[in-house]
Amino acid sequence: MATKKFVCQVCGYVYEGESAPSQCPVCKAPATQFKEVEQPGDPTKPAKKKRDTNSNVYTLIYAAVMVIVVAFLLAFVNSSLRSRQDENIKMDTKKQILSALHVTGVKDVNAEYARYVKADCLMDAEGRLDEKVDDRDFATSYEKEVKEHGRLHVFVCEVEGETKYVIPVYGTGLWGALWGYVALNADKSSVYGVYFSHASETPGLGAEIVTDAFKGQFVGKQALDADKVVLGVMKHGKVENPACQVDGISGGTITSNGVDQMLKNCLGNYIKFLTSKE
Repeated sequence: MATKKFVCQVCGYVYEGESAPSQCPVCKAPATQFKEVEQPGDPTKPAKKKRDTNSNVYTLIYAAVMVIVVAFLLAFVNSSLRSRQDENIKMDTKKQILSALHVTGVKDVNAEYARYVKADCLMDAEGRLDEKVDDRDFATSYEKEVKEHGRLHVFVCEVEGETKYVIPVYGTGLWGALWGYVALNADKSSVYGVYFSHASETPGLGAEIVTDAFKGQFVGKQALDADKVVLGVMKHGKVENPACQVDGISGGTITSNGVDQMLKNCLGNYIKFLTSKE
């Protein structure tokens, strides 16, 4: 049987034997002051089970815990910032509407929006603008508004004392979504300005729809001919009717076609409003 070790709690003397001595030979402390020292490999003591950090089970448990912790943190951060994110999206949408009115470089978005945009209206089935929308219902995704709720927005604006109507448009380009706004003059036919953007068109090609050079072509063009939308984009160098057509992006034919279809499809939804005399 292995020899046991006992240490004196008073002076530190270590004694080896089957039991503690009756008295410490150094400091004369009684046996009650001795404490047995556990020794490695002592068969009388239960062995501590070591954790196998290289096992598959340990790896899976560790990964699962980390995923749960990270997911919780991301959900918490997203929830905490949701209101700020929504407000930023709303501010960006208002900037886009103002850009169609040639109002850029805005610092106080809400103030400028209130200055130029007099009403966010909805068009009814007869082409009338009879439902006012307050800021709580301000939309930032008009495709969803139309498809899920049948809501056709018209922003009634005023620039230098003249009425302008801004209509949201949306479509698909070569690689993803396209969207924008078309500002019409009070006659509801001639274009005052436009704004376009995209999700993932090719830089230097389709992505050129966001440039002033491309957007500037639309100013003064006619959007309607009788009850038909004629405003459109032709293949670069193939414009047939300069009164209502603009040059597409050179090398970006599919994106240009996407803008053309976007204009015709979306403005076509507003024919009753655009052709009404009210």
